[in-house]
Amino acid sequence: MKKSLDEKYELLKLNLKKLKKAIVAYSGGVDSTFLLKVAVDTLGSENVLACIGISSSLSGTQYSRAIQFAKLIGARVEEVKVQEIYDAEYAVNSPERCFYCKSHLYSVLREIAGKKNYENIICGCNFDDKDDFRPGNMAADIKGILSPLMEAEFTKNEIRKISRKLKLPTSDLPASPCLASRITYCLKITHDRLKQVEQAEDFMRELGFVEFRVRHHDVIARIEVRPEDLNKLINDQALRTKLVD
Repeated sequence: MKKSLDEKYELLKLNLKKLKKAIVAYSGGVDSTFLLKVAVDTLGSENVLACIGISSSLSGTQYSRAIQFAKLIGARVEEVKVQEIYDAEYAVNSPERCFYCKSHLYSVLREIAGKKNYENIICGCNFDDKDDFRPGNMAADIKGILSPLMEAEFTKNEIRKISRKLKLPTSDLPASPCLASRITYCLKITHDRLKQVEQAEDFMRELGFVEFRVRHHDVIARIEVRPEDLNKLINDQALRTKLVD
């Protein structure tokens, strides 16, 4: 029988209570912020540690938001340096890139868990992720990372609904994958290319765009915007000039 949203929420809290304490693999996105909020409310802030991976693929904007959201929740945050860019299998940027990225992050979190006596590490994978190509999920399975949202069968839309009820600022936040996801497959990931993407997206933000991507194709960039923003991008000559310059 299909569970109601309230039933899923109660199941999530019940499963978290069983953990007693946990490290949350935290990014400041919709899913991990919701998971962090429920974990803190259920277990108490003293039993939850949000760990955010710091690397070249995390934009300054996303980092600032994540720290701000964690403060609103009352969660403790530990910044974790991750050096996945020096892994040749990651840098080559194959479709399995996320597997190597998450493997590095989860290995570091395992070390922290051992030192600080946290048996459980949880991540924000949701039920929709089961149907997507998600190499990072394989890394989670290998490293023994738990996915409470997936276990409770929370979809992305349901997470947004509950987030609104909890008054989380992420409830309507556009999805924002890491900067490396903007670099076309098989184009090597470098610090310079990641910085170029970050600067380009910061500029788009300054121009008033909210949901967009700047895709790095080596010598060219491809801009993706919402359908309702397309006319603005096409018809505003001054705006196009700024983008090209």
